[in-house]
Amino acid sequence: MFHVVLVEPEIPGNAGAAIRLSATTGAHLHLVRPLGFDLEDSKLRRAGLDYHDLARTTVHDDVEALWAALADLGSRRAYALTSSATRWYTDVTYEEGDALLFGRESVGLPDHVLADGRVTDRLRIPMLAQRRSLNASNAVAVVVHEAWRQHGFAGGA
Repeated sequence: MFHVVLVEPEIPGNAGAAIRLSATTGAHLHLVRPLGFDLEDSKLRRAGLDYHDLARTTVHDDVEALWAALADLGSRRAYALTSSATRWYTDVTYEEGDALLFGRESVGLPDHVLADGRVTDRLRIPMLAQRRSLNASNAVAVVVHEAWRQHGFAGGA
């Protein structure tokens, strides 16, 4: 199992898509407050369809609470996905329990998260030059499926 972390997500549809992705891949989704939406938002529910009950989702009050929870769950490595990284997400051999950190749609991960010593490495998803970023839920899907692929799509049908 992998941990997908959305730090201060702003758009309910992206969080809903991450819920659906987590339900269909077995990843544990972590949402770190503040959230840019209410957890009962209709756009969040619509994007997640009927997968909310099938997904393992935890909401944390702040990044410190996230780090504590990941440690309790035995997660030893955390990868920050950022367009400022030089290493590609495909350059990593993912391990069970790895945490994949994604930032706000508007500005990415906060500097204090990127600089945190608990971040194992910074990774990027390649894209054409002069493009700012992928949609957050697309970026999550790309990286989660690569990590899962490396494990033979364990449990997948």
